[in-house]
Amino acid sequence: MPTTSRNRDGRRVAVVGAALSDSGRVDEATPYALHAQAARRALADSGLDRSAIDGLASAGLGALAPVEVGEYLGLRPRWVDSTAVGGATWEVMAAHAADAIAAGHADVVLLVYGSTARADIKARRRTSNLSFGARGPLQFEAPYGHTLVAKYAMAARRHMHEYGTTLEQLAEVAVQARAHAAHNPEAMFREPITVDEVLAGPMIADPFTKLHCCIRSDGGCAVLLAAEDRVPDTAKAPVWILGTGEHVSHTTMSEWEDFTVSPAAVSGRLAFERAGVRPEDIELAQIYDAFTYMTLVTLEDLGFCAKGEGGAFAEKGRLTVGGGGLPVNTDGGGLSACHPGMRGLFLLVEAVRQLRGEAPGAQVRRPDGSLPELAVASGTGGWFCSSGTVVLGRG
Repeated sequence: MPTTSRNRDGRRVAVVGAALSDSGRVDEATPYALHAQAARRALADSGLDRSAIDGLASAGLGALAPVEVGEYLGLRPRWVDSTAVGGATWEVMAAHAADAIAAGHADVVLLVYGSTARADIKARRRTSNLSFGARGPLQFEAPYGHTLVAKYAMAARRHMHEYGTTLEQLAEVAVQARAHAAHNPEAMFREPITVDEVLAGPMIADPFTKLHCCIRSDGGCAVLLAAEDRVPDTAKAPVWILGTGEHVSHTTMSEWEDFTVSPAAVSGRLAFERAGVRPEDIELAQIYDAFTYMTLVTLEDLGFCAKGEGGAFAEKGRLTVGGGGLPVNTDGGGLSACHPGMRGLFLLVEAVRQLRGEAPGAQVRRPDGSLPELAVASGTGGWFCSSGTVVLGRG
């Protein structure tokens, strides 16, 4: 397998720390506290001292996200990023941070996130929102009830129309995510579910019933990236960033040329090319799954199966560890484990844990019992508006 990323000429970059904050139901914490808890745990995981951190990437909290979060954490970084593109934010930030480290603009970068989305609604500190607002281009959609979930539902229906994808195939994605969550003590929902139970649930937006949709939770996580010359100072074997890709597509549905193709078709191709690997080399995938259709179409667009074949690819337990196919969302994903908001950073944490052999739930192993070598994390933002893909490896 490759031993260096092919999209940059400078220093190699590795993930040297990864951790979650308390997640799921967290009633007595602020988002800042979850940021701090996740950052402390990731730092402890890395074995580095806090003084080593000279870069910070943060989004989603405060008016000046990296500035306010940095002050709360007691950091004064010389490199920052606040790119916000929804769920793909963290894969895009990881790409930016890796490039900055490779170029020598920073040595150790902290990516950190925390949200009390569930607790805030429960305590009536905020209400649920059906759309992102009605300004700018969204003024042409929001007044007509075109909600966030409706946009995903429309895309799913188009895929069903074009390729014959069935409700049962979409439901399989939720069932298999829950099968992984059943083995993960950190997952919010762990009771097994069936295809019939998914189909019989209350309708949210046709064709999505409740279990086709992500859960709402609290939680945070953090990842530390470091230059190769810092790796000897760290506590655990590095997980290398081998290749990255990013892409944005649209914001209004009328500007989306094909509802069955996500921006992962571009970000995935770029990440694999830059890593010097092929989709068939990948041994596990962490994919943003706010809705079941996201998993299915992203599998197609990353090249794990042909366009229109995602439904069949996901059947018969093939997305589970030991299922004979490609293990996907091995922590239970946003459908069952946790989804506090922009979940893309959780994908990176789980990929790193799997490659290290530290997964709290179902651990992926090769037929000979050895650990996997290659993983991919692919985040999606908005309503398929953006995508970031990161290929990671142990070698």
